[in-house]
Amino acid sequence: MSKRKVTSMDVAKLAGVSQSTVSRVFGAGAKVSDEKRKQILSAAEVLGYQPNAIARGLITNKTKMIGIVMRNIQNPFYPEVLEKFYTCLAKKGYHLIFISSEHDLVQEDEINHLIEYHVEGVIITDALLSSSAVQRFLKNEIAVVLFNRYIENPECSAVFCDNYLAGQQIGTFLVETGHTHFAFISGPLDTSTTIDRKKGFEEALAKKGIFNLSVEIGNYTYESGFTAMRKLLQAEKQIDGIFCGNDITALGAIDAAKSLGYRIPEELSVVGFDDISMASWPSFSLTTWKQPVEEMIEATIQLLMDEINEKKRKVVTRSLSGELIIRGSVKNRT
Repeated sequence: MSKRKVTSMDVAKLAGVSQSTVSRVFGAGAKVSDEKRKQILSAAEVLGYQPNAIARGLITNKTKMIGIVMRNIQNPFYPEVLEKFYTCLAKKGYHLIFISSEHDLVQEDEINHLIEYHVEGVIITDALLSSSAVQRFLKNEIAVVLFNRYIENPECSAVFCDNYLAGQQIGTFLVETGHTHFAFISGPLDTSTTIDRKKGFEEALAKKGIFNLSVEIGNYTYESGFTAMRKLLQAEKQIDGIFCGNDITALGAIDAAKSLGYRIPEELSVVGFDDISMASWPSFSLTTWKQPVEEMIEATIQLLMDEINEKKRKVVTRSLSGELIIRGSVKNRT
């Protein structure tokens, strides 16, 4: 037979106080005399009482819950990001509700799920958020911040790496190390990350008088990088420098090149983006762009907290720089 769950009424009875007084002690900082507080806490300890955080949140309108939506959870970059968000939010007393979206666009049922849980804020990573979805969150007084991307004419705040600058510097680096025939394996073409990385890379090459960039559309996955690289190499034998839209794509591309007999970096240099933990493995030794993830997460949480704690909304977009990490996947051909 299961043991009955201890309630606030049981604590109130043992402590000799009203149930509302117990609720105030375990609530959001309401004033209770020191004597009654000690009585209630002592009774709660004796009974093994654990307050219901969700129920308390519905009463105080402070659930201390944040929703985070991720689509491409297979990309090692995002589990690393998720862990960091969890740690940082936990230190501030917040709980994380994780939604792994199966679609590019955040779905209606996912929005409803977050609203039903009365989350105080939502972080959107690599999924797309429609204008109507933003309005639904805002109508329910839920703060929204985009992480690692932005949208034109924003209705919500965003924190992202300066992908355009990164693409420029990667292009300049490959040209200055003596590469002359280039390719870019992208992610989906409708995201700010892909658009800016590609644009920066193309413009850096154009400044050096190079316009013959081959482009293969990938999906920020190992499989798409593998397929795209094989297609490029089977059609373009002269390529000597390839920029991949992210690291997991680059790892697939490296394995594809090796499967066709190419030596990395002797015959072909490869650059990734993100600096995931696998990028430093000796079998890949991937030159990559390191995003300032810790700073991006701190900035995202700060914007979220500002909006949660202040009634006045202000849309802010923050762009942060990263740095090029040079490893063994690029050969200096000068």
